[in-house]
Amino acid sequence: MKDYSSSCFLFGPRMTGKTHLLSQCKSAVFYDLLDPQLEKDFITHPQMFWEEISALKTGSQVIIDEIQKVPSILDYVQMGIDQKNLQFFLSGSSARKLKRGKSNLLGGRALDLKLHPLTIKELGKDFNIHNVLLFGSLPLISSLVAQKQNKRVVRQLKSYVTTYIKEEIKAESLVRNLSSFYRFLDVAAQCNGQMIEFSNISRECSVHMNTVKEHYSILEDTLMGRFIWPFDRSERKKARPKFYFFDCGIVRALQNRLTDKPATEELGFLFETWVANELIRVRDYMEYAHQISCWRKDKWEIDFLIHSGKKPIMAIECKSGKQIKNKHSIKAFQREFPKTPVIICSLYEKRSRKIGEHVWVEPYVKTIEKYRRILK
Repeated sequence: MKDYSSSCFLFGPRMTGKTHLLSQCKSAVFYDLLDPQLEKDFITHPQMFWEEISALKTGSQVIIDEIQKVPSILDYVQMGIDQKNLQFFLSGSSARKLKRGKSNLLGGRALDLKLHPLTIKELGKDFNIHNVLLFGSLPLISSLVAQKQNKRVVRQLKSYVTTYIKEEIKAESLVRNLSSFYRFLDVAAQCNGQMIEFSNISRECSVHMNTVKEHYSILEDTLMGRFIWPFDRSERKKARPKFYFFDCGIVRALQNRLTDKPATEELGFLFETWVANELIRVRDYMEYAHQISCWRKDKWEIDFLIHSGKKPIMAIECKSGKQIKNKHSIKAFQREFPKTPVIICSLYEKRSRKIGEHVWVEPYVKTIEKYRRILK
């Protein structure tokens, strides 16, 4: 982790390595709230937590793993910051209980940091785009893939899904009807990377449309995925965003396709999912104040538009085949934003090409690197 001088929330999906990362930090005390006894003690006697941190030296560092398990101690965390100048690192795989339970989010006293699956830069020489599209880039999965232990990879990814349901959804009582959530999750996985029509998903999984929207908010709050909304406000009113799960391996596990070779169309959605998530990871780690939207006008669409408020910075169209199929959308976009660079991010091409005014075809590696260096 960077050398932060203030307290921090560190949120990320399960198995992204939060506990391992925090264990590398020096601290006076490390609280693991996955310990059932510790969780019970602090739920029933939260004052005990305050008594323990009161005994620490002024300015000490305190780590609390899985803070969403006992959100009530956040009031004492604030007291520790204000009265004893303690520094807290607070991790969690779900912000839902904190947000929905109106927990004390420390009123600007703690930074909001994110931890994601491994990036192309973090994987370095071990990065293989086809492995990442098939199995994702969670740290343990990447390690097993590098060791060519594909059977263990499949087992781990399948168990991730059941663990998520058991520990995040069922144990935290996030939904009243678990069977309806199972049905929704199956359909949502099949719709990954596609334009979301809530009414259609409602019919497919036999769940009320408002419940579908609530289930999607659970996926967002438990960091399983995110919406990409249209840049144009009039398009946003039509409520047709795209939803991307946070990792390609998890998507394929949910779809029960881990042992299947991806068809051409599926490969396209997986590549688009990886690009979306890689852009988000770079943005969060570089601390760019950018938003990532899609651009849509009438029948034309560009996959991603990176912007700062109303100012477009870079447009990215994903290309997983040999042909550029979206030339008319690119022209329509350029009529509206003639000076905004358009990058056609290619899965297979190895060299850069300029094919028009402010339009480039780039290998996926160079596309991500261009965004990484955009403010340098």
